[in-house]
Amino acid sequence: MGLRDRRRRGDDPGVHRYQMRERLLTIGDDYWIEDEAGRRAFKVDGKAVRVRDTFVLRDAVGQEAAKIQERKLRVRDSMEIERGGGSATLHKALVGVRDRFTIDVDGGSDMSAHGNLVDHEYEIERDGSTVATVSKKWFRVRETYGVEIGPGQDDALILAVTVCIDSMTRD
Repeated sequence: MGLRDRRRRGDDPGVHRYQMRERLLTIGDDYWIEDEAGRRAFKVDGKAVRVRDTFVLRDAVGQEAAKIQERKLRVRDSMEIERGGGSATLHKALVGVRDRFTIDVDGGSDMSAHGNLVDHEYEIERDGSTVATVSKKWFRVRETYGVEIGPGQDDALILAVTVCIDSMTRD
């Protein structure tokens, strides 16, 4: 079952769904994030020749939607998402059996991500409500996973968060 199949089952029309590639984010790699209709919606542009992981998320027409950079020399692993409307910082939790991340959003409500992050089976929550679900169970294609974003959410920010999590949970 793919993203289009989930849509046909009568899901909320305000929900946006995207298809992403698993663990292909290495420095210098570029790839497209497709929407549920298979159209190219965002491009992840991996920047080579940098000391730290750097990615640029661009919309379909090439405009920068977010810049993502790894933050070095911190107690906890973290990545910074810089956007025109502010920034967000993703921190890996210090303790716990399963991976957890907190997302500090400047000028907005903070979020958290929890679940099986390595296997791309997790949820992103804000104020106790799920704002996005990430799963690879929706696809038969290997190395592919889906992101389902609730109505009224900032799609570019949520997708940037998933890029950060993918980068930070790589082996």
